[in-house]
Amino acid sequence: MKDFLQYLAFRFLETIVMALPYRLRVPTFGWILSRVIGPLTRVDRRIRANLALIYPDMPEAEIQRLIHAVPDNFGRSLIETYSGDAFIRRAAKSALRGEGFAALEKAQREGRGVILISGHFGNYDVLRAYLRARGHSVGALYRPFPNRRFNRRYSAKLGAISGPLFPRGRRGLSEMIKHVRDGGIIGMLIDQHMQHGAHLKFMGHTALTATSAADMALKYDAVLLPFYGRRMPDGMSFELTIEAPIAHTTPEAMTQALNDSLEVQVRAHPEQWLWVSRRWGRLKKSR
Repeated sequence: MKDFLQYLAFRFLETIVMALPYRLRVPTFGWILSRVIGPLTRVDRRIRANLALIYPDMPEAEIQRLIHAVPDNFGRSLIETYSGDAFIRRAAKSALRGEGFAALEKAQREGRGVILISGHFGNYDVLRAYLRARGHSVGALYRPFPNRRFNRRYSAKLGAISGPLFPRGRRGLSEMIKHVRDGGIIGMLIDQHMQHGAHLKFMGHTALTATSAADMALKYDAVLLPFYGRRMPDGMSFELTIEAPIAHTTPEAMTQALNDSLEVQVRAHPEQWLWVSRRWGRLKKSR
């Protein structure tokens, strides 16, 4: 019943916001998550705890800015995903930087798989929409939500941007491996705390990190590319960066290189990373 009521509440909110024009819809939903839902769910506690670990001397004014900016970016990203074609058209116009796009196209011509890696930064679905507009189908590995009703709708919206989708789990992993082995493109996020992950560094602290992307790249000779869909100051458009391929060495070294790449982006634009996550496991209460 709790899940059902939460789903109804979200569907009611979604229906109202989706009735707005796209240029109003995106900032409105960002504001709702930042100024209404965020305070109600006390996400500020988690943000403060993570910031206290990484930036112990951060001024209170900057902490307050991030407490509002982080859920705002997440809210914008969520409603963009729900906006389907309107979001795809916007994302397809993104400015492109980096050496990775040429490497991606070369790998596809050669029949090699491509593994695209990012984090909960900016809007990570921008690349999938951008590549779809250029004739590339991009699969995605995602973690299903516990609320089954919400998950069914969310996964349908993800699939509308590009597919196929691979839910975390034995079956999803098996299908994803086959997709990469057959020369397909897959997108994954690397900044989640994994209980049995490798003890690597992120933002100067140990962060348990899955090496599965690097493992697949080595086993199936796939190209491993870091990418980022950075939100621009207007809050609506994006700069898409696809970095040069990560050299094939060892799973740990390759995954550390991915962590280092994401760290550069987070330090430059901290308001666009999801500081709500338990990236470093459970932390003590913030100051």
